[in-house]
Amino acid sequence: MALWGHPDFRRLWMGDTISQFGSSVGMTVIPLLAAGVLNATPFEMGLLAAASMIAFLLIGLPAGVWVDRMRRKPLMIAMDVTRAALLLSVPVAWWLGLLDLPQLIVVSLAVGVCTVFFDVAYQSYLPSLVGRGQLLEGNSKLQASLSVAEVSGPAIGGYAAQFLGAANSVLATGIGYLSSAFFLVRIKTVEPAPERHADPHLRREVMEGLRFVFGNTTLRKIVACTGTSNFFHGIQQAVMVLFLLQTVRLSEGTAGLVLSAGGVGGVLGAAFANKIGLAVGQARMIWLVPLVTWPLTLALPFISDGWGLVLPMAGLAVNVFGIVVYNIGQVSYRQAICPDHLLGRMNASIRWVVWGTTPLGALLGGGLGSWIGIVPTLWVSLIGSIAGVAWVLFSPLRTMRDLPAVTSVDAHG
Repeated sequence: MALWGHPDFRRLWMGDTISQFGSSVGMTVIPLLAAGVLNATPFEMGLLAAASMIAFLLIGLPAGVWVDRMRRKPLMIAMDVTRAALLLSVPVAWWLGLLDLPQLIVVSLAVGVCTVFFDVAYQSYLPSLVGRGQLLEGNSKLQASLSVAEVSGPAIGGYAAQFLGAANSVLATGIGYLSSAFFLVRIKTVEPAPERHADPHLRREVMEGLRFVFGNTTLRKIVACTGTSNFFHGIQQAVMVLFLLQTVRLSEGTAGLVLSAGGVGGVLGAAFANKIGLAVGQARMIWLVPLVTWPLTLALPFISDGWGLVLPMAGLAVNVFGIVVYNIGQVSYRQAICPDHLLGRMNASIRWVVWGTTPLGALLGGGLGSWIGIVPTLWVSLIGSIAGVAWVLFSPLRTMRDLPAVTSVDAHG
């Protein structure tokens, strides 16, 4: 619990908490706005979901090189301010009677570009702020913020959309990003100057990051697991809101409540990840916890109003518990083994794959939803996402208990 006494980590944590809260509200109300107000079709919902993630696929790799060439904190502040301005344009357009689906798609795409740079810089910044020995605790606390936001954000976003209007509720997201920037500005720790290449070359530096990731057997398996699960989660994103509103016929508020159920499990996962790591091993938790928890999401298609909400929401909570524990374990593992000068490119290379698969899944989900129907598409997404755990189940992690004690490992380790 040493990080409680780390003032700059507390500032990072506070800013991240507010930002994640705003993001969680926004990720709920924007699809509700598209489906409930702008009458988007399944294919258009797929386009909207894809737009928010496609930047990881398009610019994820060069972003890692650029992040490694600059100080991370100023970049994160700039991305927060830009995202706030983009999202505040949504309620302004609504008030003027000009809002349409193309604007939502463009805003989602532009916010996604900023998020690529922010997230790569953010994960690369943490080791220099807290030290590698406190990565598991730091990631656990930051994941706790995300999970709290996932609990409260969708429920509040759903009811805000129902009673205040979805466009007005996007304000919370923009304000959240501005608040995040405020706390980042107040961090006093001097960030080390980035290592300068004598002969900078974009393609060569991109390939250096890719070789580090895909030359390491364990990282390769982690990437395959996360990428597979995210691809099928993208399919789920395309149809989930339509499933809740049109198939199950829930109100916007109840739909938001369902979407927030996973966050309860996320809070618990973040709270207990450290203890689980001590009990079963920091490396072993990466495959063991998902194996036990991810299949419980199969209760989701059986959801119905009233008491029929309870079991599927519980299954969703347990599923997200496992996802959070897995993410804390695998992010801590890759931060622990990567040299400082490669952190940006390592994170960008991994995110290029694991987040780049999500918009592809969303596009497929939109097409499948129109072709075979919303419920069959939901089943495809759930089964495929669970199958991703096979990659880490049959990996070198099976023979490891804890994270490596050194800052880098052999590329074939």
